[in-house]
Amino acid sequence: MFSKKLSTLFLLSALTVGTITGCSSSTTSSSSEGKNVIKIATQSPLSGGSATQGEAIKLGAQLALEDKKAEFKKLGFDLQLVPYDDQADPKKGVANAQLIAADKDILAIVGHMNSGVAIPSSEIYEKYSIPMVSPANTATAVTDRGLKVTNRVVARDDFQGPAGAQFAVNTLKAKKIFIIQDKTAYGTGLADAFKKAAEDLGAKIVGYEGITVGEKDFNGVLNQVADKKPDMIYFGGLYAEGGLIVKQAHDKGIDIPFMGGDGLDSSSFVEIAGVAVKNAYLTSIAGDVTKSAEGKKFSEEYKNQFNKNIEGYSAYAYDSAGVILQAIENAIDKNDGKLPTRAQVRDAIRAIRDYQGIGTKVGFDDKGDNQYAKIYIYKFNEAKYPATVVGEISK
Repeated sequence: MFSKKLSTLFLLSALTVGTITGCSSSTTSSSSEGKNVIKIATQSPLSGGSATQGEAIKLGAQLALEDKKAEFKKLGFDLQLVPYDDQADPKKGVANAQLIAADKDILAIVGHMNSGVAIPSSEIYEKYSIPMVSPANTATAVTDRGLKVTNRVVARDDFQGPAGAQFAVNTLKAKKIFIIQDKTAYGTGLADAFKKAAEDLGAKIVGYEGITVGEKDFNGVLNQVADKKPDMIYFGGLYAEGGLIVKQAHDKGIDIPFMGGDGLDSSSFVEIAGVAVKNAYLTSIAGDVTKSAEGKKFSEEYKNQFNKNIEGYSAYAYDSAGVILQAIENAIDKNDGKLPTRAQVRDAIRAIRDYQGIGTKVGFDDKGDNQYAKIYIYKFNEAKYPATVVGEISK
């Protein structure tokens, strides 16, 4: 997941950019029709195996900016989105972060999707006081490092993992569990949190194996699963590998429940797994927003705007951008109507305590974690996305 070296930096408008490898403007503030320009960047995978979820982050943020453009215009500001493709690669994320830092019009970032990309990239953001609000990052290290710029609207792995274990042991009655994880910060962190909680609840972990992102043939690890005869497979990783594991397990006659985290919450998981998905469960940091009137309206607006159905992170990216925009408005007001600095926006974001979004209510603690975040349990009863919510767990 490495890109060619960028030889030219492009200045692109928020509503005209597509899937790109990175973009930047000059390092001085610019104006559009006499208005101050405020740019919000996104960092998520827009190419490669995670592009379905990564694009959902970009589009959710884009819709939030479009909904607020007129309001900011009245305040004298031209609101623009600048999407970056981090390719789910830490090196690319850091390189993009350097470009973002060089563009002084960028006041905040919506992203990342992958915790393993967010962690090193946020070190650059911290250096330049550029706040990020993540709609997807769950690794504990994202906020536990004490950075002033890192925030998320979703639950942490040390909440999601135990929530999955609780459901697996208490509801599915799994006594012997085989764990597979993809050796990323996200996958390993989630699997480890699940493992500890499951053992504490009395389950036996009969296998714990790592696979490689991008791997296609899982016969080796599935032969170990068949030999151990577990009650359930738990997977810490993303939908590209998870879907193949489910499909190949089904083809080998391994007919036991499969469970994973929010990395499986994608229509592509169903496309890859096919009919084998019907015995799969997942914990998600994202609820089914279509169950509320506002969420249904959002879903319809999203479909009309982009000709795509919402994905798990769509509404949470919308909310992440919404939090950022609310904080910027607060900072503008506090700054007597003038353009705020990155540091002022950073502090205004962390000060958010009671923001009502489409997917979640948001109130950040001192580390940037959302005190209102929940975990949702889904089951696939048929080869159709989204799955059915069968449980909800609050802190």
